[in-house]
Amino acid sequence: MSLVPGPFFTIEHTPTQAELELFARVSGDDNPIHVDPEFSARTRFGRPVAHGMLIYSYLWAEMRRQLPNAVAKQQSLMFPHPAYAGEPIRITATIDSVEGSEARISVRVARSADDTPVTEASTILDVGNV
Repeated sequence: MSLVPGPFFTIEHTPTQAELELFARVSGDDNPIHVDPEFSARTRFGRPVAHGMLIYSYLWAEMRRQLPNAVAKQQSLMFPHPAYAGEPIRITATIDSVEGSEARISVRVARSADDTPVTEASTILDVGNV
């Protein structure tokens, strides 16, 4: 596979309440906003909110499927708005540049229903001799 600047991948995923609960167990982040639908219904969000790092794990999993030998050298993440259990998200990655073995990739994750960004990320990967 030859990496060139431009669109890289787009996938859709719907975080489930079961995924939020499993991630809470693995990560130790069992904040009730993520795992307690009754509690989260009384918050300004009105429903369970996905962990930001869970959302990040979806995009990283796809990066690994696309570039199984890549090594992350640097990353930045922002979580400007929530993603919710049961609501689809769209993950779009763009290759910004490729210099030698390094690829700079930007990722935008947005709620599918209204295109509101829930994660904005950039990463530098060592992709070796792709």
